[in-house]
This record gives sequence, C-alpha cells and structure tokens, in this order.
Amino acid sequence: MPGMDMGGHDMGAAPQGASMLPEGEALRELRLLANEAGTPGLFRAKLTAEPATARFAEGFDTPILGYNGVSPGPLIEATEGDRVEITFANRIPEETSTIHWHGMPVPADQDGNPMDPVATGADRTYSFDLPEGSAGSYWYHPHPHGKTAEQVYRGLAGAFVVKPKIDPIPAGYGDTVLVFTDLRLAADGTMPDNTMVDLMNGRVGDHVLVNGQKNPSLTVPFGTKRRFRLYNATNARFLRLSFEASMTVIGTDGGLLEAPIAADEILLSPAERVELIVSFDKPGPATLYTLDYDRGWMGAGRPADAGLTLLTVNVSQTPAEALPPLPDKLRPIARLSAPAVSRRFVFTETMAMNANGMEMGFLINGAAFDMNRVDIVAKAGDVELWEIINKADMDHPFHVHGTQFQVVEHERDGKVSKPAYLAWKDTVNVARGETVRLLLRQDRPGPRMYHCHILEHEQLGMMGIVDVQA
Repeated sequence: MPGMDMGGHDMGAAPQGASMLPEGEALRELRLLANEAGTPGLFRAKLTAEPATARFAEGFDTPILGYNGVSPGPLIEATEGDRVEITFANRIPEETSTIHWHGMPVPADQDGNPMDPVATGADRTYSFDLPEGSAGSYWYHPHPHGKTAEQVYRGLAGAFVVKPKIDPIPAGYGDTVLVFTDLRLAADGTMPDNTMVDLMNGRVGDHVLVNGQKNPSLTVPFGTKRRFRLYNATNARFLRLSFEASMTVIGTDGGLLEAPIAADEILLSPAERVELIVSFDKPGPATLYTLDYDRGWMGAGRPADAGLTLLTVNVSQTPAEALPPLPDKLRPIARLSAPAVSRRFVFTETMAMNANGMEMGFLINGAAFDMNRVDIVAKAGDVELWEIINKADMDHPFHVHGTQFQVVEHERDGKVSKPAYLAWKDTVNVARGETVRLLLRQDRPGPRMYHCHILEHEQLGMMGIVDVQA
C-alpha cells in the first residue's frame, strides 16, 4: 500500500448533518453480553457483526454496523483467571472482518490481526485465558486489512472489562463504563463516506457520543464518589477532558495504578482508556467537557474540539450514604528491567502529485505497511526499549498488539520529562516533534502489529509487524 490516491476523493471538509441529536436523556448502561456457559471460570458467548439501524436523530433511521445489533457493542465482563470462548460471526456483506482484543494478553493466533481474516458469512471462535493480574479496561474492534476505519466508524467497537478477583476500589463507588464514539450524519440520516480531509487527518465526526447518546445525563446524590472507565473508541478524535467535579486517576489502559493521582484534566488520544474516581461534592450540574487540543491538522475543517459537553451529572441536594475512602495503595507494578535490545521507529508523512492527483503516505522508518513483510524479529521474554520519533506534522497515537508497555520518558524541543506515574499502557500519544521512549516485553510468540491508532493512517501505511519468536 504505497499511499493514498486522492483522484476520486471529495476535497472538501466534512459535510455537516442537518439533523439535531437529542440531548439530556438518561445515560444508558451498555447492554451486557450474556455468559452462555454454566461453568464457573468459563465465559462463552457469540458476537455477530451485522448491518443494523440506529435512531440518533428524530425521524431518521441510520444504517450502521453493530455487534449483536447495537453500537457500541455489548459490554463484556469477565474475571482474571477465566477462560474466554467467543464465537465471532461475520455477517457484513462482501467484507472480511476480525475481532481484535485491544490491549488484552491473548495468543497471537487469537488476536484478530489483519493476516487472519474471517470471510463474510463465516464464523470463528476466539479462545484465550485471562491470566492473574490482567484486570483492566480493554476493548474490542475489527482489524481487517483496508477496512478497519470504515467498520469502526460505522459502529463496530465495544468495551471488555476484566475484573480482579479482589478489587481494592470500594464496591459502593459503582463501575460505570463510558464509551466515546463520534458520529457524522448527512442530511438524510446516513453516514457519509470518508473525504480526502478524513483520510489525511483521520475521520472526526460532528457529534461526540457517550454510550451512543449525545450529552446524556446522570443523577447522583450530593457527596457521591463514582468510578468511571473512559474509552476513546473514535477513529481519530483527541479528547482533552475536564470535569466540574474533582477527578482522581486510578487506572489506565492496562489496569490500576500503584496509587491514586489527582488530576484537573486528561488527554485521551484515540484508543486510550482511563479509570477515574469522580467526587461530586456540591449540588447542581457537573459536566464532563472538552478543552482545546491542537494535535496538528492538514487542510480545511479543523474540528472545534473545545467546549463540548459530553455528559451532565445532576447532583441532588440529598446527601449520599457514607462510603469507605479510596485506598492509598491500589496494587504493585513491577518496573520492567534494563532492556536487552533498543529500537527506533520514525514517523513521517509524504505527499506527492501523480497523474491521478495527490498521493499521500504515512510511514514508519520510511516504509508503508506490507502484510507480507516482517519488519522486526523479537525474542519472547526480552525487555526492549522502543524509541518512537514523530517527525510528522500531526500527533500519532501509537499502539502495540500483544502486550502492555511502560512509558519511561518524553522528549520535545530538547526537554526530557518523565510520566507523572508508572502505568501499564498499550497506546500512547506521540505528539508532533516528540520522542517517546517505552519499555516492553512480548511474552507470547507469533506475529504482532504496531501502528498509529488514527485508523485512516494505519490503513494508509503507518503499521508494521513484529514477529515474536520463542
């Protein structure tokens, strides 16, 4: 895939939909995927990717793709130590698909990577064990070669929460999953295809939805502490978030931190997750809203990302029942040891004119993705230092399949900084002009992907394969 031929693409900004989406409806809990197994320690279910309809705006039934007919897909809840067996039925007409278990510690042949497609009309069962210590906020989405971006923006994404056997967070805080997607509707209620601007920057919709709703509402008593898991399941939207209530970070992509950390704001790049405890200490409305974030933009139509209200929490005058305090310590995180190998990955963008128009490429180490090429050979169990250098004109969130890594430092404009806390991550934003250094170890052999999680960039070349050998 040498690049993107712009000859047949709409050059303009994204069309604005005429429809108004209702706001302020009660926050919907995600539908839970039922466990069909009657055996303790086994989670067995079926997920079907299929055409469906959703009513986002009054009077319009929007054609979508859904898992089991809904978008976001059903919430999967399992417990560390469980065996998982999920049968995937691909009922998307004329398209292959897969399910990628994003961030989850699954064998390479169960990872849903592009080299392992499921044909339309076919079924396959993904089977894996959830090891001790794997509790975290994961998600699932398609990963077919050349179709991932479209299948995700049309609705295929869902949350997968792995619970710990013993949870240090008080049960009275609840556990609320918030999946952020974004939506673009044409005047007739359909989802328009990607424009050239979408291909350059990644598709950013006109509406940010929470569990499929625009600015839903939640009512809680005064003094409530609530646990939220925030998922950025958009193709390309960066969410710099703040809450009109006090926020404490307790976890990231790969589970809990060592200790809680107070935060005023959070940047969630595409595919990242964060766990928060939010304390609602005064009556009245408290909103979750967006701040401006300049992640770099090419062409027209840079989205207005500041001042969007994503969720409104109505805090009543009635006081909440007393709850235990948040523990000072959450869990230990072992630091990865000194690396045996160091590697460099340089991100660049290319743009050139040819006979058909403009051709664009998103490259890692000067090469576009080739499904038949192994880019790196690694040894299972070795700790490696990866240096991700972004020489491109926009931020690129970097994701590695098959493992969780530890970010050790950021460098930008000659200034080196350490992360605010030690955490397990599978996706990290690499800002333009920035170098991010991370330590990782792949423990399971087989081919794994690494790529930009702006899905249009992944499709246009910004992806590689690491072959992990035993």
